[in-house]
Amino acid sequence: MTSKQRAYLKSLASKENVLFNIGKSSITPEVTQAIAEALDARELIKIGVLKNCMDDPREIADMVAGRTKSMVVQVIGKKIVLYKESKDHKKIMLPLE
Repeated sequence: MTSKQRAYLKSLASKENVLFNIGKSSITPEVTQAIAEALDARELIKIGVLKNCMDDPREIADMVAGRTKSMVVQVIGKKIVLYKESKDHKKIMLPLE
């Protein structure tokens, strides 16, 4: 992903609401499955990490991205933005370089 594409996705994500909140139970298989389904439907999602979650948001982002085969767009504080291009429901057209 180029810096231009990442900047474009960040601008889109700034308007999005948090879709999932990760709490003290951290990443469970059910949460991972729900995130994967949401990525298939939306392509770009925002995840919040609650204060009662003791895990590092960067580690959570990397773990979820690995499990869902998505890309981490950004991690700011306790907010995570993930992107996964959909083959069936293409909504976001990334700029070429």
